[in-house]
Amino acid sequence: MNNHEIDFKIYGDDMQFVEVELDPQETVVAEAGSLMMMEDQIKMETIFGDGSRNSDGGMMGKLFGAGKRLLTGESLFMTAFTNEGRDKRHASFASPYPGKIIPLDLSELGGKVICQKDAFLAAAKGVSIGIEFQRKIGTGFFGGEGFIMQKLEGDGMTFVHAGGTIHKKELAPGEILRVDTGCLVAMTGGVDYNIEFVKGVKTALFGGEGLFFATLKGPGTVWVQSLPFSRLASRVFAAAPQNGGSSEEGSVAKGLFNLFNDK
Repeated sequence: MNNHEIDFKIYGDDMQFVEVELDPQETVVAEAGSLMMMEDQIKMETIFGDGSRNSDGGMMGKLFGAGKRLLTGESLFMTAFTNEGRDKRHASFASPYPGKIIPLDLSELGGKVICQKDAFLAAAKGVSIGIEFQRKIGTGFFGGEGFIMQKLEGDGMTFVHAGGTIHKKELAPGEILRVDTGCLVAMTGGVDYNIEFVKGVKTALFGGEGLFFATLKGPGTVWVQSLPFSRLASRVFAAAPQNGGSSEEGSVAKGLFNLFNDK
């Protein structure tokens, strides 16, 4: 295998975290800020790019790997956790919002998975984290979630996170599934992905589901989330009091502020 072979265990239900077991000299790479806890003798190192073999070809290779991540809206840096002890050690990584963590064994999924640009959480060292451009220009301008997605390649374990309940669906050859663009979490490399316009002016303007949705054509596997973080954030923002809100809301907020700032 080109990737480090790691073991793991997922804890929790709606606020999950994944515990990765590292043998001596094994490494897991994670998004900056996703660490929950780790045992001693684990070395924590900030790296350019994704730590894969493709990014080890000198400074230019590392800069290219980091640049790919910058295009997806992520940080230039990732964090590598290496067990430098003689015994097994554990490191845990948590989701940034309520939902599920999906373990993906790339060796069983054709060596390639495409996911939303903010779905990646952690992976065994050696997994290549790149970008996937959609073939049709309309996808980029009208897809809602943008035409750049993350591409995970290799033969190791990787972990992605999503909001709400996760539904895994197997698509037969030629089978078509239409999904809200924000609800699409990940798909295997063989799935054909496109953006389709919602026909009918009334549906587009008053349907509440936006103007476009993703059309997925099998064969392959698709993971769908019931509550995208963008949808949750928009509902919270819409429900928040504007310009101070009502007098009752203001008095409650003022009371809480005084409670936590009482000296």
